[in-house]
Amino acid sequence: MASSYSFDVVSQVDMQEVDNAINQALKEINQRYDFKNSKVEIELGEEEIKLLADDEFKMDAVIDILKAKLIKRGVSPKALDLGKIEKASMGSVRQIAKIVKGISKEKAKEIVQEIKSSKIKVQAQIMENQLRISGKDKDDLQAAIALLKGKDFGIELQFTNYR
Repeated sequence: MASSYSFDVVSQVDMQEVDNAINQALKEINQRYDFKNSKVEIELGEEEIKLLADDEFKMDAVIDILKAKLIKRGVSPKALDLGKIEKASMGSVRQIAKIVKGISKEKAKEIVQEIKSSKIKVQAQIMENQLRISGKDKDDLQAAIALLKGKDFGIELQFTNYR
């Protein structure tokens, strides 16, 4: 029997599901009457999504449609870090949404601090873009998972490698 148990806290995004959500959003936009004769583009890059629309009002609608499709595909809208809206050619607007993968050092430190302040008897260790939480009692690990699920750190957290 193991004397110590652990799990990993990660923030991952299924890029295939993001691609599917973008395709569904484009399909809906092409069918909607309020987008008739308007120029809308959603382009998936390696680490970002480029959005282009006629004006800010249509850009907000495009983002709402994209977020709804992401939610339906099981991808959290927290995985998108929306940049500011910029002017593009011929009066249109552009926005870049970065896809958040992994846990940044600042977020990791914030999560570790939250675990330490909760007085749960577990140890948190930062490992590149994920966290490893370990402890002697499985109930303490369950309490740590419940604590992290109850807090909003601005990113989507998944709990993997539970042993």
